[in-house]
Amino acid sequence: MNYKTIFISFLLAFALVALGLAGQVRAEQQNNKLSALGNKVEELKKEILELNRDLFILEEELLFPANTQFTVFLSMDKGQLFTLDSVQIRLNDKIVANHLYTEQELKALLRGGVQRVYMGNLPSGRHELIAYFNGVGPKGRDFKRGTTIALEKSSSPKFVELKITDDTSKQQPKFNVKVWE
Repeated sequence: MNYKTIFISFLLAFALVALGLAGQVRAEQQNNKLSALGNKVEELKKEILELNRDLFILEEELLFPANTQFTVFLSMDKGQLFTLDSVQIRLNDKIVANHLYTEQELKALLRGGVQRVYMGNLPSGRHELIAYFNGVGPKGRDFKRGTTIALEKSSSPKFVELKITDDTSKQQPKFNVKVWE
């Protein structure tokens, strides 16, 4: 072997190593760019979520201003004497809400959950709320009960809780209405 061949082989080997290193450098640069892009995407996702939350709050304030806001909640305690199937809410003789309950929703209510059944606008003045509860009562019989409350709506928000409890002394479910200020 002569020196030219060795020198050319050395240059070729050096060039291949240099190309390999350059490829690695390019790959690392692309990985860095992808990582930076991924970070920007995550930042954008967070900003979008915050914007979505702010828009939801603004929408609630615009659609349901505090001076006309009226909300009805439903809760249950124990539920051994009554299994809720559905509820219907009437406000001033107009049906404003109907809800059929799934097994998961009932489990959540029995664990202490509270459901917002209705949210709307109600002018100041006197109003009548009627709630109809359908389900299965004691001894597996179909059970339908209604409860009525007359309420006075002022210029502040009004919250009503419909609470289903067990009345063990009568072995019947009890339907309570509580107005929150």
